[in-house]
Amino acid sequence: MRITERDVGPVKVIEISGRLTLTDNPGRIKDKVHSLVFDGQKFIVLNLSDVSYVDSSWLGELVACHLAAVRGGSIVKLAHAGGRLDQLLHLTRLGTVIESHPSEDAAIASFPKAEV
Repeated sequence: MRITERDVGPVKVIEISGRLTLTDNPGRIKDKVHSLVFDGQKFIVLNLSDVSYVDSSWLGELVACHLAAVRGGSIVKLAHAGGRLDQLLHLTRLGTVIESHPSEDAAIASFPKAEV
Protein backbone atom coordinates (compact mmCIF):
# COMPACT_ATOMS: atom_id res chain seq x y z
CA MET A 1 0.00 0.00 0.00
CA ARG A 2 1.16 3.50 -0.81
CA ILE A 3 -0.13 6.73 0.77
CA THR A 4 0.48 10.20 -0.64
CA GLU A 5 -1.04 13.50 0.36
CA ARG A 6 -1.69 16.84 -1.28
CA ASP A 7 -3.62 20.00 -0.60
CA VAL A 8 -6.60 21.15 -2.63
CA GLY A 9 -7.34 24.50 -1.05
CA PRO A 10 -8.19 23.85 2.61
CA VAL A 11 -8.81 20.14 1.94
CA LYS A 12 -6.11 17.51 2.48
CA VAL A 13 -6.44 14.69 -0.06
CA ILE A 14 -4.91 11.38 0.95
CA GLU A 15 -4.40 9.17 -2.09
CA ILE A 16 -4.27 5.49 -1.28
CA SER A 17 -3.12 2.83 -3.71
CA GLY A 18 -2.71 -0.90 -3.42
CA ARG A 19 -4.52 -3.36 -1.18
CA LEU A 20 -6.45 -2.57 1.99
CA THR A 21 -6.34 -5.72 4.07
CA LEU A 22 -5.51 -6.81 7.59
CA THR A 23 -2.01 -7.90 6.56
CA ASP A 24 -1.15 -4.93 4.31
CA ASN A 25 0.18 -2.25 6.65
CA PRO A 26 -2.68 -2.07 9.15
CA GLY A 27 -3.06 1.23 10.95
CA ARG A 28 -1.12 3.41 8.50
CA ILE A 29 -4.16 5.29 7.23
CA LYS A 30 -5.57 5.75 10.72
CA ASP A 31 -2.19 7.05 11.90
CA LYS A 32 -2.04 9.48 8.95
CA VAL A 33 -5.55 10.82 9.64
CA HIS A 34 -4.84 11.12 13.36
CA SER A 35 -1.64 13.06 12.61
CA LEU A 36 -3.46 15.44 10.25
CA VAL A 37 -6.24 16.05 12.78
CA PHE A 38 -3.66 16.67 15.51
CA ASP A 39 -2.02 19.25 13.21
CA GLY A 40 -5.38 21.06 12.82
CA GLN A 41 -6.50 19.78 9.42
CA LYS A 42 -10.31 20.11 9.31
CA PHE A 43 -11.23 18.59 5.94
CA ILE A 44 -9.81 15.27 4.75
CA VAL A 45 -10.66 13.19 1.67
CA LEU A 46 -9.49 9.61 1.33
CA ASN A 47 -9.16 9.05 -2.42
CA LEU A 48 -9.48 5.32 -3.07
CA SER A 49 -9.37 5.39 -6.88
CA ASP A 50 -6.16 3.31 -7.02
CA VAL A 51 -7.12 0.73 -4.41
CA SER A 52 -6.97 -2.72 -6.00
CA TYR A 53 -8.59 -4.78 -3.24
CA VAL A 54 -10.44 -4.21 0.03
CA ASP A 55 -11.38 -6.78 2.66
CA SER A 56 -13.80 -6.36 5.53
CA SER A 57 -11.02 -5.92 8.09
CA TRP A 58 -10.33 -2.48 6.65
CA LEU A 59 -13.71 -1.26 7.87
CA GLY A 60 -12.30 -1.11 11.40
CA GLU A 61 -9.54 1.21 10.22
CA LEU A 62 -12.08 3.35 8.40
CA VAL A 63 -14.16 3.66 11.58
CA ALA A 64 -10.99 4.58 13.52
CA CYS A 65 -10.26 7.32 10.94
CA HIS A 66 -13.78 8.66 11.29
CA LEU A 67 -13.63 8.65 15.10
CA ALA A 68 -10.23 10.36 15.18
CA ALA A 69 -11.58 13.07 12.90
CA VAL A 70 -14.80 13.60 14.85
CA ARG A 71 -12.98 13.77 18.17
CA GLY A 72 -10.65 16.40 16.72
CA GLY A 73 -13.41 18.48 15.13
CA SER A 74 -12.52 17.34 11.60
CA ILE A 75 -14.39 15.59 8.79
CA VAL A 76 -13.23 12.62 6.74
CA LYS A 77 -14.97 11.74 3.47
CA LEU A 78 -14.32 9.05 0.87
CA ALA A 79 -13.85 9.46 -2.88
CA HIS A 80 -13.99 6.65 -5.45
CA ALA A 81 -15.04 4.00 -2.94
CA GLY A 82 -16.81 1.91 -5.62
CA GLY A 83 -17.04 -1.84 -5.95
CA ARG A 84 -16.36 -4.01 -2.94
CA LEU A 85 -15.93 -1.12 -0.51
CA ASP A 86 -19.26 0.40 -1.55
CA GLN A 87 -20.88 -2.98 -0.91
CA LEU A 88 -19.24 -3.25 2.51
CA LEU A 89 -20.30 0.29 3.44
CA HIS A 90 -23.87 -0.50 2.42
CA LEU A 91 -24.05 -3.89 4.17
CA THR A 92 -22.65 -2.55 7.44
CA ARG A 93 -24.58 0.74 7.17
CA LEU A 94 -21.33 2.64 7.63
CA GLY A 95 -22.33 4.60 4.55
CA THR A 96 -24.82 6.43 6.77
CA VAL A 97 -21.96 7.59 9.01
CA ILE A 98 -19.07 8.15 6.61
CA GLU A 99 -19.83 10.07 3.43
CA SER A 100 -18.75 8.49 0.19
CA HIS A 101 -18.62 10.36 -3.13
CA PRO A 102 -18.15 9.10 -6.70
CA SER A 103 -15.26 11.49 -7.36
CA GLU A 104 -12.64 13.54 -5.55
CA ASP A 105 -14.17 16.76 -6.88
CA ALA A 106 -17.59 15.80 -5.51
CA ALA A 107 -16.11 14.98 -2.10
CA ILE A 108 -14.24 18.30 -1.95
CA ALA A 109 -17.32 20.25 -3.08
CA SER A 110 -19.42 18.62 -0.32
CA PHE A 111 -17.56 20.38 2.49
CA PRO A 112 -19.20 23.53 3.93
CA LYS A 113 -18.77 26.35 1.43
CA ALA A 114 -18.06 29.01 4.04
CA GLU A 115 -14.95 27.11 5.15
CA VAL A 116 -13.73 25.61 1.87
